[in-house]
Amino acid sequence: MSNGYADVNGLHMYYETHGDEGTPLVLLHGGVMTIDLTYAALIPTLATRHRVIGVEFQAHGRTADIDRDLTYANLAGDVVGLLDHLGIDRAHVMGHSMGGGTTIELAVSHPDRLRKVVPISASVRPDGAHPDLSDPSTFATSPIMPTEQDFADMARAYAERSPHPERFDDLPARSMTSLNGWSGWTDEQLAAVTAPTLIVIGDRDFTVPAHGAVMQQLIPGSQLAILPGTTHMQAPRRADLLLPMLAAFLD
Repeated sequence: MSNGYADVNGLHMYYETHGDEGTPLVLLHGGVMTIDLTYAALIPTLATRHRVIGVEFQAHGRTADIDRDLTYANLAGDVVGLLDHLGIDRAHVMGHSMGGGTTIELAVSHPDRLRKVVPISASVRPDGAHPDLSDPSTFATSPIMPTEQDFADMARAYAERSPHPERFDDLPARSMTSLNGWSGWTDEQLAAVTAPTLIVIGDRDFTVPAHGAVMQQLIPGSQLAILPGTTHMQAPRRADLLLPMLAAFLD
C-alpha cells in the first residue's frame, strides 16, 4: 500500500493506493466512515485485479474539514480533482451511502471520467429512504440502524485518524449536509447516464429495496442486486456476495 495527500479544491485530501495492476477503481466511503471501516473486507481481493484507490472525504478520516458544505457536487468535484492529481483519465468508482450518492453525481455530471460505477446503499430521490430514518422514536429498535459496536468503531477510527478528533460529535450533522435541501436527480439526468451501473442495496438498508427497482428503470442498462440479510452498515462488507458480482461486472 502507498498513501498520500492531494490538494484539491482547497482540501488536503487523504488517499491510499492498493495494487498497481489493472484498471483503476476508486472507493468512496459513507458518512462518518473511513476507507478501512467500509472496504477492509474487499480491498485485498480487489487489489489483485485493480489499482484500488481509497479516498477519505472532507472532514472524514485523515482529511481535515474546511468551510464548505458536504454536498454531492462538492464531493464529486474532489474525486475528479484526485483523478487529475493522479493522472488518471477514467476509473471505475464504487461508493457506499454518502459515497454512493457521490458516485451517482459523478455519473451524472462527470461521465467522461468514468468506466463503470457501483453505488451501494444510495438513492436517487429522498423518498427512497426507509421510513424509520425520519422517525427518531424507532432509532433504538429499528433493524436497519447501526449497532452500538458500529458507533464505537466509528468513534475509535475518528479519534485515531482525524486531524481534529474533538469534532466527532459534529460529524453526523456535517455529513447530513449532503442531503439538506437535496431533491435528487431528474429523470432526464438519470436517463443520460452512460457509465454501466451496478446498483447494490441491502434488504434491510437505509434505501428501501423497491427504490432499487426505480433506480434500475431510470438509469439505462443498469443492473440491480438486492443483498439478502444485509443492513446498511453490512452492505459494503458482504465480501461473500459482492466479490463475485464485482468480478463479473467490472472485469
